[in-house]
Amino acid sequence: MAANVKQQLAQLANLSHSKDVIDRYRTILDGIFKSRGSPDFIQQLQAFVEALLNEIVSLVISRQLLGVFCAQLLQLDDTIAKQIALFTLEKVQARVISFEEQVSDIRQHLADIYEREGSWKEAANILVGIPMETGQRQYKPEYKLETYLKIARLYLEDSDPVQAEAYINRASLLQTDSQNLELQIHYKACYARVLDFRRKFIEAAVRYNELSYKSVVAEEERITALKNALICTVLASAGQQRSRMLATLFKDERCVKLPAYNILEKMYLDRIIRSSELEEFAALLQSHQKAVTADGSTILDRAVIEHNLLSASKLYNNIAFSELGALLEIPPAKAEKIASQMITEGRMNGYIDQIDSIVHFECREALPTWDKQIQGLCFQVNSIIEKITATEPEWMLKTMEAQLNQP
Repeated sequence: MAANVKQQLAQLANLSHSKDVIDRYRTILDGIFKSRGSPDFIQQLQAFVEALLNEIVSLVISRQLLGVFCAQLLQLDDTIAKQIALFTLEKVQARVISFEEQVSDIRQHLADIYEREGSWKEAANILVGIPMETGQRQYKPEYKLETYLKIARLYLEDSDPVQAEAYINRASLLQTDSQNLELQIHYKACYARVLDFRRKFIEAAVRYNELSYKSVVAEEERITALKNALICTVLASAGQQRSRMLATLFKDERCVKLPAYNILEKMYLDRIIRSSELEEFAALLQSHQKAVTADGSTILDRAVIEHNLLSASKLYNNIAFSELGALLEIPPAKAEKIASQMITEGRMNGYIDQIDSIVHFECREALPTWDKQIQGLCFQVNSIIEKITATEPEWMLKTMEAQLNQP
């Protein structure tokens, strides 16, 4: 059967200028697909592709027929379609500039097949092969945006945030030109995931939180985005930015129903968190959020230690390294190192006395500041009274007498 198909195609190769040549090619293609169950079905399709891409065939005819062929691929099982698509890409490579539109369609379909198989990296690499920046074809901004977002998402599924960030950055240059609301939401979600994977947790939390308020997003997805915002906030480095995000989430009534709310509450209220209280929260983390840092602790452990250290700074004026280590459930030397780093980075006020092995915390309580403000106000009131007494002594005397005579 395959030999018969090759013979028919060879006869058509020299008839490029015939008016009915396209119809005759399509008749052959339809006949091949009708014999889909035959043992040499794949060989017949490969023979059709080779004949179609022969330079003898007019470019106008081969482009049109290859477009029809691409549409027919969608009807095939993934296994056969993948084999034929890879064969076609290999054969068309030498003339890819002449068939950019058709090659793009084949790559999109092949990427979908790889994605269904869970081959994330292969799917992303197939889409990367579409020459959207260097090709002759003018791609629409929305097509490029959608493709870049898909590539970024596939790389994230493959746990490759570096490549994902490269393509999300390309998408960021296009998303302002798109009016497609669905693509805008997709961009925000993908960008938040990239920040999450890159351990830029506080930036990711802000974007997850924004997504949780989008009415066009399904309710379940909004709650998932809110949960991700809470998790990223807890994992973020302690400091003013995280404190503001903690306050935002704590005041959000939706967070009360989330499984990690108890950790959020303790962090917001500056309570010490014990390692035994983290089991439920740790179960919510994704694999990239369980990574181990340079000092041997997990991201969660590090975040909780820094939180507990800030909480201790509001409870004590100073504390010895040994006592601080016991409070944080870590060795004293490690406690000193973390405290030193937080002070150096401006995330905690204080200084370290290494001779006496003591951390001194600078007082940041609200009451002393309030007392100073009241004291200043009292001085101003006294000054006003003295000026009134100097200019209107009789009126001031009568006012004081009236106050003394009141029951």
